[in-house]
Amino acid sequence: MRRLIVPPLVAVEIALIGAPAAPALATAQAGAAARASGDDVGEVARAGQWQLGALRLPEAWRSSRGDGVLVAVLDTGVNGRHPDLHDTVVEGPDLTGAVAKGLWGQHGTAMASLIAGRGHGERRRAGVIGVAPEAKVLSVRVTLDNGDPLRGKRRPGGDDALAKGIRYAADAGADVISMSLGGGSGSWEGSASEEEAVQYAIGKGAVLVASSGNDGDSANRKNFPAAYPGVIAVGAVDRRLKVAGFSNRQDYVSVVAPGTEIVTADGVDSYVVGDGTSSAAAMVAGIAALIKSAHPGMSPYHVRLAIEQGTKRRPEDGYSPAYGHGVANAMLALQEAGRLDVPASGLPRPGPYFGGGPAGLTPASRTPVVTGMLLLAVIMSLRVIVGRRRERDST
Repeated sequence: MRRLIVPPLVAVEIALIGAPAAPALATAQAGAAARASGDDVGEVARAGQWQLGALRLPEAWRSSRGDGVLVAVLDTGVNGRHPDLHDTVVEGPDLTGAVAKGLWGQHGTAMASLIAGRGHGERRRAGVIGVAPEAKVLSVRVTLDNGDPLRGKRRPGGDDALAKGIRYAADAGADVISMSLGGGSGSWEGSASEEEAVQYAIGKGAVLVASSGNDGDSANRKNFPAAYPGVIAVGAVDRRLKVAGFSNRQDYVSVVAPGTEIVTADGVDSYVVGDGTSSAAAMVAGIAALIKSAHPGMSPYHVRLAIEQGTKRRPEDGYSPAYGHGVANAMLALQEAGRLDVPASGLPRPGPYFGGGPAGLTPASRTPVVTGMLLLAVIMSLRVIVGRRRERDST
């Protein structure tokens, strides 16, 4: 069984928010977490959320704040007691098979805060506010935090936790499934059960988002579940909107989003700053939630198309393995969704199997998806044509 790897958060003192990045931040390697808590740092945390402007969220919130949308966070668990997540979290199952409780929910809580954090205090001016602050979070625990002593040990009931989690979320009515986790190598090592679960969820109308991986330009491994066709794979950019050194470059990357010096909730009432494609994926999951709230009937394919076409800093050729289709932008994505959500538009209506997954599948992996690959080729060709027609540097 392939082990799921939660990309580590690099933690620094909360007082460094807004200061130049420490050299360690560029490595996206695990470090000793230095945390601060209480309302005294809550306002500092809000001030450090540079992604709010980069994604043009204040403008996007005039159209949608994620109301009525359920986002499943498949991760290490979400701590709903954090003040920024109060009355936001729906508890789902723990599928890890871990009997003992060691570390719990650090990474998952961080990701949930980026998706649907509501802040706290007077007029919610303190703490972390997520991309879709009125969305609900469904917590499904499918893996363990880095540093957990049970990590890497075989646990009864823990096999195929991600596949089971995806199916559970889809059956529970999740509109968006966020997966800031992954594993893999330079060859196809995807799980047939996971890929089937991905297609099952898409068929039920769920939008799936995953982190592209933190291997950087050197190792640059294929990362699953991001590499499964139909999943929106997200890379990371820094404050200058340049692709982060640790962000994977792969031909299945859909878009990039803020992923360095990101402030997140941590523990019961504390915060942490970190780097990683995990954070970037959570933000794009939030954008998907905004779109699904404004356009409830929109298909996963068209949500993805809106996010890809509603980008800025698009590559000259319309696409690159580093940037994907460009830097995600919540306001532009909502504008594109409004344009696409026209029944009489004549736009293509593909089946559930779509996306930029790896072209070379082993025979064992092809079994559940052979017929879909033909459709995939058609859709990918169409996407290139549309992308070139709309090629521009959005602002």
